[in-house]
Amino acid sequence: MGQQAQRTARRRKLGAALRDARVSAGVTVAQAAKAIDGDNSKVSRVETGCQRITRLQLNALMDLYGVRRKKTRDWLTALASEERKKNWWSQYHEMLPGGFKETLLLENDAAKIEVYQPEVVPGLLQIPDYARTVMAGAPDPPTEEQLDFYVRFRMERQRIFTREDPPQYVCLLQEGVLHEQWESPAVMAAQLRRLVAASRSPHITIQIIPFARNRYACTGGAFNIYSYPDPMDLEVVHIALLDGELYLEDDDQVAKYRKAFRNIQASALSAQHSIELITSIANDREQEARHT
Repeated sequence: MGQQAQRTARRRKLGAALRDARVSAGVTVAQAAKAIDGDNSKVSRVETGCQRITRLQLNALMDLYGVRRKKTRDWLTALASEERKKNWWSQYHEMLPGGFKETLLLENDAAKIEVYQPEVVPGLLQIPDYARTVMAGAPDPPTEEQLDFYVRFRMERQRIFTREDPPQYVCLLQEGVLHEQWESPAVMAAQLRRLVAASRSPHITIQIIPFARNRYACTGGAFNIYSYPDPMDLEVVHIALLDGELYLEDDDQVAKYRKAFRNIQASALSAQHSIELITSIANDREQEARHT
């Protein structure tokens, strides 16, 4: 794991834990700074997640703070671990908004991605024509040149499912997403067929919340949960906004979204019944396309 944005989430988690440990141990910022041969500002930057910390510095702080429990030390060490490798999207650096880069890092490193989407098919499951239509309908639509780039880039992101260690991907869709009226019924039919094909992967689960069970429409909108296994034990909630991206890492905040996801999933059809429903609607759209 580990590039810049994922480190941001990890650094904030690590920094908060180190601050709590320091305060509990009655250690001052000045004493902590001396232990790592730094100054007070460096300790503050580490505790706010704004700066990385080396393994030696972490060990020195854990010893100073009296952190003896192996499980706790392993957890803090995992949070502090940062690989230095080039991201596959580095060549597109100038074309990507800053906040979106954090999404890419979270997406690339997660062991599990859980998605609730009440409005559109998620980007990782979109076909090019569907993606183009969705992007063109944004409040501030991109130019044709930008649109071409973003569609290609979105398709490249989907390679996450063909790598050696793909994440487990669980997608909850409101039934209304399947019935959206696009300019071409053929595009929607092809998109639905893509969902059916994707569901054949052992790593991808797609479940539909039918109209009759839509009891959780007031969840606040779409969100993603990115999970990272032990010893890191980290979860991050991502919410896309019109003017940026929101990332939640606080345990209480994440727990609320975790509970919301479980409640929504409990009202969804099984994966098998979901695919049967998608297939049925795809058949209807294909028949509609033949008569237009």
